Amino acid sequence: MEVTNELIEKLAHLARLRVQPAEKETLRRDMQELIGFVEKLQELDTSGVSPLLHMTSEINQLRDDVIIPSLERKDALQLAPMKDESFFLVPKVIKK
Repeated sequence: MEVTNELIEKLAHLARLRVQPAEKETLRRDMQELIGFVEKLQELDTSGVSPLLHMTSEINQLRDDVIIPSLERKDALQLAPMKDESFFLVPKVIKK
């Protein structure tokens, strides 16, 4: 598969990326290398290899839920730099 400037522009549009003209050649070379690597992998015979579903055969070792004492709300709020009567206050990070 040949990576062209048109393909890079289409992928950039789909990914909502702004690609500077100076970056296009570097991206084209990098993408061409990646595609070459995948094409090389496709040459391998994997007919006897079972798919890998999990990295290990271990089963989750979950602990029993145990109720333990925790901080009272008023004690936890005393440690907060910003708070109101009942809640922690945090700076707004999402703008609409």
